[in-house]
Amino acid sequence: CPLSARLSYIMALLNPNIRSDVYEAIEYGELANMYNVRGVPKTVINEKLQFEGAYPPDIVIKKVKTEI
Repeated sequence: CPLSARLSYIMALLNPNIRSDVYEAIEYGELANMYNVRGVPKTVINEKLQFEGAYPPDIVIKKVKTEI
């Protein structure tokens, strides 16, 4: 999802403590299997919190803040 990818990159640009990597699940099947991707976009934060679907920026930021 381009909107989710863009949001993650913007967050990484604004905060040096955030790193963002975006992968195409079809092209990186091994990673998709490792993270049990069943729907896209799928967001993984610190290998602990995972959620699928596109959320508004304020919700994503809330989820990130709860994990850091």
